[in-house]
Amino acid sequence: MEHTPIRKLLLKLAPPVMLSLLIQSIYNIVDSYFVASYSSKGFLALSIIFPIQLLMTALATGTGVGITILISKMDGEGKKGSQDHIVKTGIFAGILNALVFAFLGCILIRFYYSISSNILTVQNLGISYAKIIFLLSPGLFVESVCTKIHQAKGNMMLPMAALVSGAILNVILDPLLIFGYFNLPELGIRGAAFATVFGQWISMLIVLIPLLKRYDLRSKISKHILVRIYLLGFPSIIMQSLYTLYIVGLNLILKLFSEDAVTALGIYYKLQTFFFIPLFGLQQVIVPIISYNYAAKKESRVNQIVHDSLFISYFFMLLGVITFWLIPDPLMKIFHADQNVLKIGRIALRIIALSFLHAAYNLIYAVYFQGTNRGGDSLKVTVLRQILLFVPLAWLLHYQGLFFVWFTFPLTEMITSSYCFYLKKHKCL
Repeated sequence: MEHTPIRKLLLKLAPPVMLSLLIQSIYNIVDSYFVASYSSKGFLALSIIFPIQLLMTALATGTGVGITILISKMDGEGKKGSQDHIVKTGIFAGILNALVFAFLGCILIRFYYSISSNILTVQNLGISYAKIIFLLSPGLFVESVCTKIHQAKGNMMLPMAALVSGAILNVILDPLLIFGYFNLPELGIRGAAFATVFGQWISMLIVLIPLLKRYDLRSKISKHILVRIYLLGFPSIIMQSLYTLYIVGLNLILKLFSEDAVTALGIYYKLQTFFFIPLFGLQQVIVPIISYNYAAKKESRVNQIVHDSLFISYFFMLLGVITFWLIPDPLMKIFHADQNVLKIGRIALRIIALSFLHAAYNLIYAVYFQGTNRGGDSLKVTVLRQILLFVPLAWLLHYQGLFFVWFTFPLTEMITSSYCFYLKKHKCL
């Protein structure tokens, strides 16, 4: 991490993570496709639960990021002692996350759906789906922690294999469990939930078993390490959690116009994942590289990492802009969008795409601040973007009509990128 040329390092480490997450985005689209084929109300229920799933991912990924930074800092500072206690404490953190989320999720989910939809069928479908993914969430939380441990050690292939295996199982099980093929019970949206968690558990076992063999996990769980993991991962958890909150806020604002508008936003988030996932994968890769080189006082390498990461990010974002502008209707028809949803979504996709390049800049600098011990700046950027701008701007613009609400995205990203540029210039390394 200290001597390999940056571009060579990124080309070695990033593609496996990007590919695995791209595959994940593809099976998410397939998952939604089967549910939409089964029931339009089921797809709306999934669109509403989507931000809660992002919240779960935020907690899982953020905890993993904390472990990654902790291990990378130890390696970068030349501390090569036993890391058994870190690994065991990290796995415990994953289990703890699952227990807390299952408890709170099952208590609060009915209220969440009651404020998100006026359709009783949508509420009941969503609640049945949510309880399954909450109660069986250890597969997600423990897998994320184990994946980050492997990535911190430079092993990107095993996490990719785990994710691909889970994705393939999910795609196979989706139609079988949703529609009840081969004399299996027709579970509908609950089948999609079971397919998802079964895939997550397979992925978890693939990344967990090698750690059980490599590390001595008989050591005690360290409260000090547990606190450090959450403190280091806190900016990442908050960044992604606020992402969840603003989607919930946007859903509630769009609900004032119609539930078709909520569906259109749900389709957008399924589609944009395909283009943003490579960027999210790049974020995962560069955090430990930045942390390592920053700890090793390699400032020029840190700057080169940011430069090359932006170049790669802009490529994927431009691809997304072109796609959303040229073929919005065929993309939305994947999810059996009716004419009302097509009319709304066509405008939404083209306007929102204007924000993509600025979003790439913001997301790369958010992890740059995090990896260089400037978690406070990373948090400021996140709060500005997802609390002070997104929902308040959407609320103000909704008085002008639904068309103007979609401009919330480019306006928010442009203002945030200006602030990132300011922080970069006034607080240099």
